[in-house]
Amino acid sequence: MPRTLQPGQSSRVLVVDPATGEVEVALESSSVLVEAPNWSPDGRWLVVNADGLLWRLPAEARGADETALVPVPMGDVPEINNDHVIAPDQGSVFVSSRDGHLYEVPWDGVAPGGEARRVTREHPAGRNHKNYLHGVSPDGATLSVIVGALPEAAADPDDEEARAGWQTNVVLVSVADGAPTSVTADGHPDDGAEFSPDGRHVWFNSERASGGVAGHAQLFRARPDGGELVQVTDDELVNWFPHVSPDGSTLLWLGYPTGTLGHPEDRDVVLRTLPLGTDGLPTPGEQPHDVLRLLGGQGTVNVPCWAPDSARFACVDYPRG
Repeated sequence: MPRTLQPGQSSRVLVVDPATGEVEVALESSSVLVEAPNWSPDGRWLVVNADGLLWRLPAEARGADETALVPVPMGDVPEINNDHVIAPDQGSVFVSSRDGHLYEVPWDGVAPGGEARRVTREHPAGRNHKNYLHGVSPDGATLSVIVGALPEAAADPDDEEARAGWQTNVVLVSVADGAPTSVTADGHPDDGAEFSPDGRHVWFNSERASGGVAGHAQLFRARPDGGELVQVTDDELVNWFPHVSPDGSTLLWLGYPTGTLGHPEDRDVVLRTLPLGTDGLPTPGEQPHDVLRLLGGQGTVNVPCWAPDSARFACVDYPRG
């Protein structure tokens, strides 16, 4: 079931200037819980999910309510979750469905939507297989995906004991034929996999360096073949959803309080940035800049959210009262 607002709560789509900290409210609703804004490559639209559907909002909207949301038809795609990305050429938008598959929906920038095509292949039997979409390569040919699955088939994959062995890994999926290629293949919880703007690396968050401390995710970068793995953050926060600006100059991510498990909703979180050097990594000694503190987490910046000019990003918060 899609998330819904709690009594007295609202969801707000915010447009943020990370250089100045200026925040503008693009949309505020006390009836619709929106999540995970993308910014369209032509700069015209913000794309969100709500009520298991996909919606677009004019990027220049300010002070709008839910009536400004325009549905993006998806044909017979089952209910979607909060993972969606727009192809670089704006020819399609890719979505994650709650059936565990990824779908490609037509997008022409004027009247997007239409009959969709399933991208992912049939799920392996008995492994509780799910695909969670987080990025697309600069050439539009490959999706960066988190695949959750049991390492081996189980007679009852929904059994509590079997589910305890469920693992998440970074996988690249071909848009053309759904062929998967593993970037990571181990027992460390991974999430938020997204390409660098030049396509040469994949960014993600992982607990692989937590020393057995559950939930203490940090940010990593690797080549698409899994090589040259680099840990980028190492601090007390639980760091999720790395997003590199389109010009490659800035890393944005979400920090949860110490000890947070998973990426829950309705937590006091902080959006942070770091400048990146010519090698695409932070300059040694640079400290994170806290751009914005808000009530959020799940739904705030799950997917690529930078404006195409790298001057702003979009996010969602969920204030109460």
